[in-house]
Amino acid sequence: MYVCSCFGITERQVREHAEAGACTPRQIAGACKAGTDCGSCVRKIQALLGRGACPRREALDPVVLTTATATAAATAAASVPAAAEAA
Repeated sequence: MYVCSCFGITERQVREHAEAGACTPRQIAGACKAGTDCGSCVRKIQALLGRGACPRREALDPVVLTTATATAAATAAASVPAAAEAA
């Protein structure tokens, strides 16, 4: 079944892009242009993507990025004094 009539994108194609890592309608649009012309298919794409876990979504989440960066910085700072003592 077609999801995007403007570009002839099917449900199967959207699912394939999602399996390849496209987690949002914008990422689907970047992969195949679906949703970039009239926009009437964006809700269909959102429904196909659902609210399932996306492996890339955590990496794109600014809160997760901030926490990961702070944790990495704290770990690096903690290891510097230990290295200095060993020398």
